[in-house]
Amino acid sequence: MQETKTQWHAAFVSAMGLDFGADRDDLIFEKEYNLNTKPLEIDLLVIKKEDSFQIASEIGKLFKGHNIVEYKSPEDHLDIDTFYKTLAYACLYKAYGKTVDAIKAEDITISIIRETKPIGIFRYLKGHGCGILEFGRGIYRIEGKTWFPTQIIVTSELNEDAHLWVRGLSGNLGKETLRKMLEQRSRMTEKADRELADSVLEVSISANREIVDELIGDESMYEALMEIMEPRIKQRENEKIAEERKKGIQITVKSLRDFGVGEADIRKVIIKNYGLSESDAEGYL
Repeated sequence: MQETKTQWHAAFVSAMGLDFGADRDDLIFEKEYNLNTKPLEIDLLVIKKEDSFQIASEIGKLFKGHNIVEYKSPEDHLDIDTFYKTLAYACLYKAYGKTVDAIKAEDITISIIRETKPIGIFRYLKGHGCGILEFGRGIYRIEGKTWFPTQIIVTSELNEDAHLWVRGLSGNLGKETLRKMLEQRSRMTEKADRELADSVLEVSISANREIVDELIGDESMYEALMEIMEPRIKQRENEKIAEERKKGIQITVKSLRDFGVGEADIRKVIIKNYGLSESDAEGYL
């Protein structure tokens, strides 16, 4: 059975939405922002609605009007070429403004976010005249030869209380961290917050099955876990039922053809027996 790939990037956008929760109404989040052609795609573009607006989250203290955010999941590799690719994204984003110099270079920032510290990149940058300034726990600003204000965020080093949801994007979560996420989710009153939290928790639960099994044995956590997991379990069951039904219709069509039944009569049979519409039936013929 093929293992399902963990959907880290979608959960990352949700985690950023929660991290910037206090300021979400003043920001525009453009996920998977296309740069002219499909392969050139920014993971997340964050645009301030008002230039003078100050973001509460530490991660956003560097932000200006237009902010390029590149997320590298625990499964992704990060090297110096990835760093330069992100610089290129920022250059292309500036160049693709609606008019000449519509987006000012000084109004663009770059953030690269990953779970572990990129020692090789830091060594390379220092060797090429750049400084690495730790602005806060897990937040490293690159000083020197960069075209745009740039920071690298190491999520495993972030303050857990301030950045719980971004830190939760890990396949090595501690039981207490996941417990905190579930408890915080249970206290959320806004529908948008709950939906973002569910998106992160679905990925975190999938990537940390061992500690999830431990928490299921905890009566106080069982209900919270099932609230997240049950819809996904039902979705998978429904998908399985739908796939089995599809196979059943295909077998019926083949069997009737083998017995020489005409297309018109086969259409009538599958419409009657499976409750298909004319257009759905046509897709099986």
